[in-house]
Amino acid sequence: MRAAAEVAWLLARRTFLKSLRRPVVLTFSLVQPLIWMSLFGFLFAGYRLTALPPSVPYLDFVSPGVCAMTVLFGASQAGILWIRDLQTGFLPRLLNTPVSVHPLLLGKLVADITRLLLQAAAVLGLAMLLGARFSPSPRALAVALLALTLFAAAFASLSCAVALRARTPEAMGAFVHLVNMPVLFTSTALVPSRQMPGWLEVLARFNPLSLAVDALRGALLLGESMSAAGLLPLGILVLVLYGLAAREIRQLASLY
Repeated sequence: MRAAAEVAWLLARRTFLKSLRRPVVLTFSLVQPLIWMSLFGFLFAGYRLTALPPSVPYLDFVSPGVCAMTVLFGASQAGILWIRDLQTGFLPRLLNTPVSVHPLLLGKLVADITRLLLQAAAVLGLAMLLGARFSPSPRALAVALLALTLFAAAFASLSCAVALRARTPEAMGAFVHLVNMPVLFTSTALVPSRQMPGWLEVLARFNPLSLAVDALRGALLLGESMSAAGLLPLGILVLVLYGLAAREIRQLASLY
């Protein structure tokens, strides 16, 4: 058990340090949300939000959505590092050791989730610099953080599973573009569900990004905490997608 925890820690540390050594990617992950908040926040400043009090401007509304969007975009690219590790032979050497697949996967996910949550916090800081104002409730914010963590874990696991199956950067690029945009635009990240067409409102209700966005938005703007029933679908999604990623690692290990 101790050896597994040490392996997970070492892999988490390596993954996190490799992310820090890619300043272009980190910079882009902050510049892109800044552009989204600047364009949408001020372009739709006069947009009337019927689902919220009249005193809430659109910039305040959209900032939590862009924050969760940043987590989505970053999590969907989490598997790219393992493609590089496959190409350099590092991952095959790891799979030849007696260590279980779970420390390998958990170590990577912990590093990715930590990075994504730090980026999300930085995006909220940028939103406040642009003029967004929040009134968070500590308890509600803790629950929202848990929702965002579960969402990040689910999509990072999915990205790892796809990367281990596809094993090429081109396939991962296609996955990122095919998943991110539909998930984003069928969620409540940019528009309240009540102001969507009926069919889109149904899709938004079952969109995991909507759950993370609504939890964060409720905590920051209204001081409302998400219920356990709201967290349950995200927890189930994490278990399913984590299991999928673990299965892909085992299948890959059988080849080496």
